[in-house]
Amino acid sequence: MAFVTVETHCHTHHSGDCLMTPRRLIELCRARGIQRLCVTDHNTARGAFEMAALAPDLVIPGEELLTSQGELLALYIEQEVPPGLEPRETIERLRAQGAVISVPHPFDHHRSGGWREDELHAVLPFVDAIETFNARSLLSAMNERAAALAREVELPAVIGSDAHSYGEVGRATMRMPACADAEQFLENLPMAELRPRRSSPLVHLASRWAALMHRLQ
Repeated sequence: MAFVTVETHCHTHHSGDCLMTPRRLIELCRARGIQRLCVTDHNTARGAFEMAALAPDLVIPGEELLTSQGELLALYIEQEVPPGLEPRETIERLRAQGAVISVPHPFDHHRSGGWREDELHAVLPFVDAIETFNARSLLSAMNERAAALAREVELPAVIGSDAHSYGEVGRATMRMPACADAEQFLENLPMAELRPRRSSPLVHLASRWAALMHRLQ
C-alpha cells in the first residue's frame, strides 16, 4: 500500500490574508515532499481550481467556508459554495458534490469563524471529521480541546498547517494511504499518521501584512 504526505489546509493569494502564488506553492510542495495539497482558500475555490489545473496529481480542491454560524473546511469539491449560508444548507451543497467536510480549529476563538458551543454540537452529526490540530492555533489547549471533542463524538481527526505563508507549508501533515477520491480519503483516514508541529505565533503578522497588501492593490 502506497503512503503519501498530505497537507490538508493551505491558502493562496486568493485568500485576503495570504500572498502565496499557485506556481511557487506547487514548486515548494515538490521540494518538501508534500504529495497531496488541499487548497482551502477563504470563501472561494478559484485558487484551488487554478492549482488543480496546473498540478492535478498534487492538488485536492477545497474551500474554507464561513457559514452564518462558524467555519467549515471542505475537501474534494467540484463547485464553489458561497459563504454566509446556514450550516445545514452549506453541508447539503457540499454533500451533493461528494465533498469531505470537517470543522477547522473549532476552539480557536482568537480568530474569526469560531462556533458557539451549542451550534458546534448541533452541526457535528453532519460532518466527517474535526481538525484536531491546527499549526496556527496560539494555545496548545485549543488543539487539545478539539482532539478531546473528536474522541467524545467519535469523529476522525484531520490536522493541517493552515498555511498562509511559504514557511508554514508542511508544518502539520498526515501520512496516509494514497486516495483516489473523497470516499477513499474517508476510508483511509483512520490509518493516517498525524505529524503535528506548531508554527511560530509570528506567522499571524505575515497574515496581517498580506491583508494590508491586498487592501492597497
